[in-house]
Amino acid sequence: MKRSLLALLTILSISVVYAGNPDSTYIRVITERAGKIVAALGLPDSTQFYRVRSLVADQYFNLNAIYTQKDDVDGKVAKLHTDYLAKLGAVLNPQQVDKVKDGMTYSVLEVTYKGYQDELPNLTDEQKAYILANLTEAREHAMDAESSGKKHAWFGKYKGRINNYLSAQGYDMKKAGEEWQKRLKGQ
Repeated sequence: MKRSLLALLTILSISVVYAGNPDSTYIRVITERAGKIVAALGLPDSTQFYRVRSLVADQYFNLNAIYTQKDDVDGKVAKLHTDYLAKLGAVLNPQQVDKVKDGMTYSVLEVTYKGYQDELPNLTDEQKAYILANLTEAREHAMDAESSGKKHAWFGKYKGRINNYLSAQGYDMKKAGEEWQKRLKGQ
């Protein structure tokens, strides 16, 4: 009973927070998007699911409000980012927080990291750590970006850094990419 009441209050709080927004379609979209991200966590009960879904939907809503206002965007986004991670960290473990971040960024970190390892199978542990650190930093920026294109642009920027680093390490990235494509095609 107590959990059901808390779940209902969470749902009602979402309605109250968004009540002033005339774009109910946007509210539905961000709530559905947040629901898909949170569903991947496999949380143990509906109360926690709705609480985390509300946090993720609120983040999308607040980011949109900041980007719409276009006033001190960087400062407001940075504060919102810090506050959001603190709220998530209060109800989720670090691995679950990372899954939320991955969900908000289309799992580009994981896919790209795996791609580098497939493309360059002889990477050293130090090189792998460099790649992962840069992709992780890109994800932190990308999760706050205002559009899918801008999320991907953050990863593109960091992939450029990674490629420059790997080139300086002696890799011919163009040749490695061509060889990898041949391996993928089974030639």
